[in-house]
Order: sequence, then C-alpha cells, then structure tokens
Amino acid sequence: MVNIGDLRRWNPDLLDDAIDDLKREQDRLVGLDDELAHSGRPKEWQGKAADSATAEHRKLGERLRELVVEVSTVRSATIATADEIREIGHELTEAEALAHSHHFAIGEDGSIEDLGTPLGLHPDEAESVNEDRNNRVRPDLADRVERILARATDTDRELAKVLGDADKDLMDTRGAHNLAEAAALGDARGLGETIEPPPPGDPKQNAEWWKSLPAETKSALATAPPAWLGNMDGIPGAVRNTANINRIDDERATLQAEATRLRNEIKALPNGPGSRGDRAALRNPLDKVEAKLKSLDQVEKVMAKSDRQLLVLDTSGERTKAAVSIGNVDTAEHVSVFTPGLNSTVEGGSLDDYDRTASQLRYDAKHQSTMYGDGGDVAAVTWLGYEAPQLNDSIGEQSVVSSTSAERGGDKLSDFYRGINESRDDDPHLVALGHSYGSTTTGYALQHEGTGVDAAVTMGSPGVGTDSPSNFNIPAGQAYNIESSWDPVADLRWFGGDPSSTPGFQQLSADEAVTPDGQRLEASSGHNTGGPDGYLTDGNTSQYNASVVAAGVPERAVRASD
Repeated sequence: MVNIGDLRRWNPDLLDDAIDDLKREQDRLVGLDDELAHSGRPKEWQGKAADSATAEHRKLGERLRELVVEVSTVRSATIATADEIREIGHELTEAEALAHSHHFAIGEDGSIEDLGTPLGLHPDEAESVNEDRNNRVRPDLADRVERILARATDTDRELAKVLGDADKDLMDTRGAHNLAEAAALGDARGLGETIEPPPPGDPKQNAEWWKSLPAETKSALATAPPAWLGNMDGIPGAVRNTANINRIDDERATLQAEATRLRNEIKALPNGPGSRGDRAALRNPLDKVEAKLKSLDQVEKVMAKSDRQLLVLDTSGERTKAAVSIGNVDTAEHVSVFTPGLNSTVEGGSLDDYDRTASQLRYDAKHQSTMYGDGGDVAAVTWLGYEAPQLNDSIGEQSVVSSTSAERGGDKLSDFYRGINESRDDDPHLVALGHSYGSTTTGYALQHEGTGVDAAVTMGSPGVGTDSPSNFNIPAGQAYNIESSWDPVADLRWFGGDPSSTPGFQQLSADEAVTPDGQRLEASSGHNTGGPDGYLTDGNTSQYNASVVAAGVPERAVRASD
C-alpha cells in the first residue's frame, strides 16, 4: 500500500529518463527488421543443416518480436504512469495547501493532524472557525487523501504488473508479423494495462463508458484488451472476442496448475480404506477442473473455424460458460441468439455441435435475407452462458425440474441481449431462439425490460416462465412456437403456460411442407435439436421456419395446421 511519504518522494522526471532510454532501445530493435527479414537461409541451401538454420532463424525472429513487445509495453505503460503521477502530485499539492490554510498537516501515513486553532482569532470567531474546520474541512481532507492513496496504489500496481509480466516473459506477440507490428502491439498493450475498468454497471452504462473513451484509448483497448473486457456486456463484440481469445492460455495455465495440485494431494494420501473419503473429496474438484480443461479444447476447436467471435468465456462456477458468434455481431443487420437446454455443456461437445447447427441456420437465413428480405448480413450466436441442468442433477436448484437455473440464466441472457444492442450505434434485428429448457431460460430473459429483442422462437418448450407472451418485452405478434410430433417435453407446461396452446404465440409448422418458392421440407420428430429429424436439422420445416424469422421475413414461414 502506497503512503503519503512515498508520494512525496515520487519523481516523474526520473521516469521521463527511463522512457527516453526505452524509446532508443525500441527504435534500435525495430531497426533490425530488414536485417532479420534478409538473414534467412539462401534458397540454394538445402538439407538438414539448412532446415535447422531455418528453425533457429524462426525462433530468433519470435524472440526479437517478444522483446520488442516487452520494451514497447513497458515504455507505453511508463508514459501513462508518469502522467498519472504528475496528476496525483497536483492533487496532493492542493490537499496540502488546503490543510495548511486551515492549520492541519497531512502525515506520511495519511493521517490528518490538527495543528490547533489559528492564532489571532476572537474567541467567538475561533469557535465558529473550529466548527467549520472539524465538520467540513477535516472530513474533506480525509476523503481527498483516501482517494489520492487509492489512485496512487492502483498506479503503482498497474506498472508493477507490466514490469513483472515483462520480467517473466509473459507477453506474447499475438500474431505480429514483424518488429514494427510488435512495437505497435506493445504500445497498445502498455496503454491498455494502465486503464482502470469502469465501476460495475449494466450493459447501457458499459456501452456509454466505452463510447466516451478517446479514440486513442479505444484503439489501444481494441488491439490489446485487458481480460476484464471479455465478458463485459455492452462492449463491441470484436473487442470482447480478442480479450477472450487472449485469455485462453492464461485460463489453461491456471487450471493446469490447480489440476496438478489436486493430483499431488491425491498421490500423497495413504493407501487403505481410511483414505477413501479424502480421495473422493479431492477427486470431485479434480474432475471439474479436468472438465474445464476439456472445455477450453472445445472452445479452441470452434474458434479455429473462420468468422467466429468468442463473446463469453467464463471458467468460474461448476462448469465453463461460453458464447460463440458466427458472423460479426457488431455489423450484422440480423443477429440471432440460440440458447440450448438440458445436458448442454461446453466440454461435452455441445458447443461444437451447436456451432455447426448455427452455421447452417445462418447460411439459410442469409439466403432468405438476400432473396426475400433486406439483403442484410446475419450473425448467429450459440449462447452457453449459463449452467444448464444435467440429467445427473436429479435434485436441488440445478435439477431440470427446478426453474432456478433458467431464472439465473435468464438474468444473464437478458444482459447479453442488451449488450449487443447497446454496443451498437444502429439497431440490429435481434431474434431470441430457445430449445427445451433453453426456451424457459429465454422466456425469463424476455421478461426483463430493454433487451432489444425483436422476435422470439421457442422450440420443444416445457414452458416459458409466464402464462402469456404479452409479458415478453418484444413487439406484439413476434412470439413464435414450434412443436415437433412425438415431443413429450413440449406439452409439460412445467414452467408456465404451454406455448403450443397459449394465445399470443404464432404456431409454426414442424411437419412435411413445401415453401412458397417450392422447396420440399422434411418433418422433425421428437425432442432433439440435431440428428436426422431434429428441430434445427438442415432441410427440416422447423429449421426453415427458424431461419426466416432470423432473417426478418416471418411472412415466409410455414404455419402449423390446427
């Protein structure tokens, strides 16, 4: 913790000297770019020695880029720190001037020392002055000192983190192809590391904070966003994606360290029946950590595909949460958000399966938009941002027969919807899709105000948390429901009214049908989303209906028969 004595000794001019030295070193290293590029092996040189030389040259280039990132990051962070120290110094000078003028002194530990009543005052005047000093000035000084010390401590911590990361070689090059790009990345990272996150807020407040930032700051944060931006609803999707992608390695390292610790504790347990309970007590958290490591593998597998955005990555809690968009949620005219239900997990392969489904839905919706709608682009999001119930969660709040997970998930999902809307300057056509327990979660989300959702489609729903879609905050007439034949879950009415028989829901077909342009469609059957006869299987009527709503042309949907 920084104290006032430390602040009185801080000298930003010394940092200026360090900044100049770092700039010279940065320029010298970047100046090696051409030499590095032309120092590879000659084309005529072949064989094992040549291959070995190429590998070493590649390693040298990567190490030089890492070094440039480190130097540039430290320099950029030091510039911001020097500016911050000067501002803190001005604040301290003002506080000490106020203290002096009212006969107080600020101690090195931040305490406010009373130097006594100013001399030469009439007794009646002295009483009034002392009342003002103790009731107004002293609390004001204490508050100022507290804010100054908090700001100084944050500044000291931020620079210390940057220096520590550089010392431990924790700054990767993140795709920089040459030394100049590495320098630009380091400049952005250094500035980003010194920016304080805003106070906790809702998506609208987060978006307003982002939009209020200077262009240079936004550019730096977009290039090298700190981890806390990744799951902040209201921040542009491209920025969240970069922050979350950059976090994967750090999350993996943390989980691997925890897994190693638990395995070592298990190995250290003595053999015999007496240790079975202790072994089981450690095995359970280890299983969860290993599942989270598998979830990161699944996330990386999906993100290896083109045109993806990682909008949520959260390894806290029982299971990993994630949300992946196919297409750009910052620019697409049509954005659909699909929420799955029972047994959905990131680590179990659900994310990859649903991503393939979302890819086909997006393709079909783009076709509908191009041929019959406004021609706008489509982004399709798979949202696994809540811990969906699992079949083995047979009792308690996590059970599929409890609405608790849906209600909690609905709170998060409503913020996710709002975040997409608030982060943009225009108003996208936003569609909520929910299957099974995910439709229940969607139903709870839509009962929140200001989500910006323009239409909703429920599929195989056991209830949407309300007896009437009039409680959804969406435009009238834009609640749609699809029920396949032989789907027992869709008639349970377990979580509020059954959408298939509740007035206000428009019923769309899941039977064999022919579209208005002559396309023959297959029926879906049962409760699954995928497989040969799932709700979102390519070529099925139910999938077609979801795609036309997502594209903003619901008039082309095939209506259900009575």
